[in-house]
Amino acid sequence: MTAHVSVRGDVAVLVPAAGMGVRLGPGGPKALRLLGGEPLLVHAVRRLALAPSVGCIVVAAPADAVSFVAELLEPVAPVTVVPGGATRQASVAAALAAVPDGFDIVLVHDAARALTPPELVESVAAAVRGGHGAVIPVLPVVDTIKQVSDSGSVVATVDRSSLRAVQTPQGFRREVLEKAHSAAIDEHTDDAGMAERIGEPVHTVPGSEAALKITRPFDLAVASLLL
Repeated sequence: MTAHVSVRGDVAVLVPAAGMGVRLGPGGPKALRLLGGEPLLVHAVRRLALAPSVGCIVVAAPADAVSFVAELLEPVAPVTVVPGGATRQASVAAALAAVPDGFDIVLVHDAARALTPPELVESVAAAVRGGHGAVIPVLPVVDTIKQVSDSGSVVATVDRSSLRAVQTPQGFRREVLEKAHSAAIDEHTDDAGMAERIGEPVHTVPGSEAALKITRPFDLAVASLLL
């Protein structure tokens, strides 16, 4: 589909939304599950569109639902919808290929983080704009972490002081993300991890508690309360 571009921002956001979300239980693609009467994808795109830096949003939808998703999002924001791939990595690559020239900052965002505030989008984009090639939002790990063997025995207690939980959107200079995907020889579910593989330093910014990932029914219940 033809790319929709806003002249207001210099940031393109890719939203891979073709996954089935098995852990969330039966009910179709995860991005189309309802939260407060609206699909997760609608909530996510609405918040992305509120970020002043965002000038282009590309959604990778299930291949058999491209027209449906385009119609669903039309009242929400100008969005380009492309067929997603069999994996998250393939969906990100398909969305990246649809970004028009002129967008040198590209963010990758999970539709499952449907309540991510626009301020976090701006924070990640600003860090990339400030010179970092790859940027991720993170939160401190608050639980005690144990390393456990295959038999279920504790091997060690991990020092959590340097551990962080990673969120999205993850931000990149466009050339960094393109190079990372071109160099990938196996499947990845984390684009920053792909950037690490090619030697790109990954910078962190503070994340947001509201940007929780909706993966299980329990998460959906929590998100409903937050909403």
